[in-house]
Amino acid sequence: QVQLVESGGGLVQPGGSLRLSCVASESSFSIVDGSWYRQAPGKQRELVATITSGGSTNYADSVKGRFTIFRDNAKRTVYLQMNSLRPEDTAVYYCYARDYSSAYWGQGTQVTVSS
Repeated sequence: QVQLVESGGGLVQPGGSLRLSCVASESSFSIVDGSWYRQAPGKQRELVATITSGGSTNYADSVKGRFTIFRDNAKRTVYLQMNSLRPEDTAVYYCYARDYSSAYWGQGTQVTVSS
């Protein structure tokens, strides 16, 4: 069973930065597409950013220009660099990754933006 292990969440002040990481536990799992979602209290889970196997990226309008998704295939890792963080970015962030036959979710990592 493949696990996606997330790290990098925490408490940061408005305007600060965090980098989230998502590592696939099994060497046999090659990430085709990777995504980050988030879910704030009382709200539905929403797509934040996606990166394809070819390196194409897509972002939610609310994070464009502030967040960057990128990947390291050799490390089976997808990253989310978050800059200029705002209180409204506070949420649990989830990694989602698929290969050609399976898809998996990470367990989530809490990001809190507060002074």
